[in-house]
Amino acid sequence: MSGSSSEGGEPDLTPILDMVFQLITFFMLVMNFKAAALDLTLKLPVIGSAMPVDTQGQEELLVLNLSTTGDLTVYGNKVELDGYIAAEAEVSRLAAKRKGEEIEPGGELPTTIVIRSDEASAFKDLYRVIKACQDRGFRKFALKATRPE
Repeated sequence: MSGSSSEGGEPDLTPILDMVFQLITFFMLVMNFKAAALDLTLKLPVIGSAMPVDTQGQEELLVLNLSTTGDLTVYGNKVELDGYIAAEAEVSRLAAKRKGEEIEPGGELPTTIVIRSDEASAFKDLYRVIKACQDRGFRKFALKATRPE
């Protein structure tokens, strides 16, 4: 018997591929998609009593970004106010229905609207956004601000 073999050894890549797939799945599950909704170019007003929005996971949040020009942006895209709010109101109504809550048209929706308005935004633009939300049934609002350092 000779000590040499003509067959070459090939590694089994199945365990490595399985581990890579599990890592990809893990990172997809823990990725924070809420952070993608924030427009980081906005300069929020500074208020000493600013607190984080805490719904303790019981309510959905809808983040709206209002620029200095009065444009509403969501996930980095400029959206038309009335159409977007109407669509989100319908989504909120359907989500409540899946949980067993029946909400009449014009009734209070369980979603909290978080408005991130630039400190240089005109009040009329902020009012326009709040009024459009109220007309569709949203009654809970949170205005984002930063604390002084």
